[in-house]
Amino acid sequence: MTKVKELTTAEEKLRALFELQRNDSKIDEIRTLRGELPIEVKELEDAVMGLGVRIDKLKEEVDKVTSFISGKNTSIKESKALIAKYKEQLNLVKNDREHTALNKEIEMQNLEVDLAKKKIGDAQKEEKSKQAYLDESQGKQDKIKADLEQKKKELDVIIEETEKEEAELHKLSEVAREKIERRLLAGYDRIRKTYRNGLAVVTFERDSCGGCFGKIPPQRQLEIKQRKKIILCEHCGRILVDPTFGDINSKALEA
Repeated sequence: MTKVKELTTAEEKLRALFELQRNDSKIDEIRTLRGELPIEVKELEDAVMGLGVRIDKLKEEVDKVTSFISGKNTSIKESKALIAKYKEQLNLVKNDREHTALNKEIEMQNLEVDLAKKKIGDAQKEEKSKQAYLDESQGKQDKIKADLEQKKKELDVIIEETEKEEAELHKLSEVAREKIERRLLAGYDRIRKTYRNGLAVVTFERDSCGGCFGKIPPQRQLEIKQRKKIILCEHCGRILVDPTFGDINSKALEA
């Protein structure tokens, strides 16, 4: 394993921090280019999954109602068969007691048929309602799936265009990180997390901090140009470097 050269001077440390910031800012730009697409894709995937659970449950409920209706229709057929049987037996009875008993059985089976028909009617209304909700949920899921497919295609195109560059930038950032002492690196990471644009290292421009635009006194500017120590902006705490170091490309980022 190649040993990383230890940075000894403030200028070397500042340049390493500057290079790290430039690479990290370019990575941030790539992620900004992707925008909210990864989040949108994840939300759409979750929505499709959630609707899938709902659809499966509705299908199960519709199947239960359908099975219930089928069972009641079978019961009606059985009751009608018994009614027909009892009516035939009426022609064979020899006394009033048997005649009365058969009529009661016929009456009871007719009541069973009427009750089954009522339950079938109620179940059919429930089935219609659940089926309508199921159709609505499936239509919604189909629409979300179409949106998801489109978003995935857009994201895939952006990833394909940028993943190679991002991977190279990550490697460069790792190389730069290996050169920087832990204490300084921890400070850099802390500042980056503080600001939405991720700028921890900035140049000063027109006598002002490139991060917060706070005024920098002439003596302070001179010290920054001398590169003999690491200087932080007294307004925002960012690390300040000489403008001649170059440009930190962060045009796509918000302050």
